[in-house]
Parts: sequence; structure tokens; C-alpha cells
Amino acid sequence: MNDVLKIVFAGTPDFSVPPLRELIASPHKVVAVYTQPDRPAGRGRKLTASPVKQLALAHDIPVYQPANFRLEEDLAALESLQADLMVVVAYGLILPIRVLSSPRLGCINIHASLLPRWRGAAPIQRAVLAGDKTTGVTIMEMEAGLDTGPMLLKREIAIGATETGGALHDRLSELGAEALMAALPGIVDGTLKAEPQDDRLANYASKLDKAESAINWQEPAVTLDRQVRAFNPWPVAQTLMDGQVLRIWESEALTGESDLAVGTITACNRNGIDVVTGQGLLRIKSLQLPGKRAMSAADFLNAHNPTGVVLG
Repeated sequence: MNDVLKIVFAGTPDFSVPPLRELIASPHKVVAVYTQPDRPAGRGRKLTASPVKQLALAHDIPVYQPANFRLEEDLAALESLQADLMVVVAYGLILPIRVLSSPRLGCINIHASLLPRWRGAAPIQRAVLAGDKTTGVTIMEMEAGLDTGPMLLKREIAIGATETGGALHDRLSELGAEALMAALPGIVDGTLKAEPQDDRLANYASKLDKAESAINWQEPAVTLDRQVRAFNPWPVAQTLMDGQVLRIWESEALTGESDLAVGTITACNRNGIDVVTGQGLLRIKSLQLPGKRAMSAADFLNAHNPTGVVLG
């Protein structure tokens, strides 16, 4: 059997770029890239190509951007590529059975969780939000269900005590690329055997919603710190201060008690702004006011003294 695979790659955001970059650099041939249609972006709402499309075009790889796979012409175009394997990484489209069965070896997915722990759209942020100590990536065979396919290979990493969703996203993206390249030889020669998932251990990692960004000061400080970290860089945890939205970019959970109402700022110094929570104190270390850039608490305190203000 030829060890060089004809691969179709399907992905859209930044998370998908390192795996595609590794495939391009490998002996395998990326015969086509599938990515979501160009979307308006930025203040001017100019149509912008996805990061995956930009990388593909830079390497003269044909790019396909169907809105979905309902049209016969789109299905026929994929089948005409006669690919050995399709690699899917955060593509953003549901793939019908005909697509999944088109490549000779089927379709595999790089999922940013140690399946079946978190299935769904936001496994990275949900892991941080839940206080998981570890996470990782899973190379899985794709089937009709949502992230339910058999697992081929896993790579595990620890989640840092102060790690944000954004930082973890970047680490898992690179880890996914590494895991993919480790899995391909076993896929080529058939020695990598798939392991079924235990559905009883699965949780649904629902898509992030801006409404989740609002801080409830009744919650414990450790829970709120996870919220701040999970939602950095989007949608960013927020509260109200004097009727204005205060976005919180960095925080720290502290022990301690106070007789003051939850949400009350008890102390301010160069280390941060301490707020009473349902259990312990949340120290705000980086924040942002409407129309302003994000700044350290120390910079904010140069012009403000919010001690005693009740947030929320």
C-alpha cells in the first residue's frame, strides 16, 4: 500500500491552521481544502477569507466553500477528488453520510477534548469553566452522531491554574497537529485500532453565549475566576459598575470573609481590586471600561477609587 495519502482537509478558524500546516509539510498530498464561505469581518464588514483558506491559497491548494452539502454538485465535486482520507478540524458544517463515506479511509476529526468528556462546540471553554485539571485532544473516526465516533488516539495535557480559554485553545491546536501526525502512520497501515466511546461519561459542551458572560457575585470566587479565564478572549466576563459595563480580563480567587454585601469592592491596591463573592474574594487584576482599552488594575486605580462600590 502506498504510504502517501491523498487528503482532503476541512476546517475554518485559527484552531485548524496548525494541523493543515503540518499536513502540507508532510509527505502526504493535500488535494483540496474545504472551509466556510467568506464572512464579513472588522469594522468595515469586509468579506474576509478564513485562516484556513488563506493558508491553502498561499500553497496553491484548491479551495471549496459550499454553504452546505445539500447540492448534488458539491457532493459530486468532493467524490471526484478520490481522496484516501478527509481530516476535519473545526469545520463548522454538519457532514452527511455521503460525505463521511466518500474518502477510501473515511473521515477523521481532531476534537479538543479527551472524549467522551466534552462533546460539542465549546469543549475548551467548558473544561476551564468546570474546573477540569486536565484536557487534551482526541483523533476520532467520524460518524453521523455529534462527536460520538470511535477514538483512534488521545493526547492529554494539564490545564494551568491561571490558564485562559484563549491560551488553552492555542496549546490544544498545536497538540492536535502533533496527534494527527502521530496517528496517520497507523491509519495508513491499519494498525491503529478504534476504541468506542462510553456514552455514560459524555457531557455536552454547548456553544458559548454572550449572556453567560454576566457575573453573579453570589457564586464562589473560584467559580467566578474560572468564568473569567474560560471567557477570555470571548465573550469576556462582565459586571456593572455605576451603570457601566466593566469587562474583567484577569482575576484571582482569594480566601477570606467579609460582612459586606456580595459584589462590594472591599480593597484596592496595585495588586488588584478585591470584590466580595458568595465565598471568598475575587481579585480583579485586569479590566476594561466601555470605549477604553483593557488595562491593569494598577493603571485603573491611578484615576479611580472604587472602594465601597457595589458591582452588579
